[in-house]
Amino acid sequence: MASTVQKVLLAAVLAASVVASAGLQFEVGDEMGWAKPTGKERETYNEWATQNRFHIRDTLHFKYAKDSVVVVSSADYLTCNASNPIAKFEDGSTVYELNRPGFFYFISDQPAHCKSGQRLIVRVMHPLQPAAAPELAPELPPSSAPTDESGGDSGWPEFSSTAKLCVASYFVAAFVALVATFYMFV
Repeated sequence: MASTVQKVLLAAVLAASVVASAGLQFEVGDEMGWAKPTGKERETYNEWATQNRFHIRDTLHFKYAKDSVVVVSSADYLTCNASNPIAKFEDGSTVYELNRPGFFYFISDQPAHCKSGQRLIVRVMHPLQPAAAPELAPELPPSSAPTDESGGDSGWPEFSSTAKLCVASYFVAAFVALVATFYMFV
């Protein structure tokens, strides 16, 4: 009996360590995806990024149509210049791995889209850095305050994709603990 319990606990620990070592995947733009802002969005891409904490091995999932995702330098980000890309993707569903600490700059290669706000700065935390509020490197253009269609705040909180992922991971961990407990007493 003891060896079965030990096997279950070992399996639970291994499963938890695999989940912990893999990065989180963030959905850029949540339901809207990677698209030219219309002005009716509740937040800009950079406001979304400041509400999340990015770590090495996390990934960004860009969903888009008839557009692109271009990784650029900070100077090219500021001027919406896509002519000297670090990387360029046009497949409509790009998963980009954040492989180092520091800043990553993303723009659309369509200048009108970029100038309208279809650009993103992501700051990846250093493994030893405390999770303080990130500061964006270049000066960002001002954005309009989010409101609902009635012109005011709806009163319901908006949850970032990170918060949703954290809640989901807690449920998975609780489920694994429940299964392990069940097997210990059966």
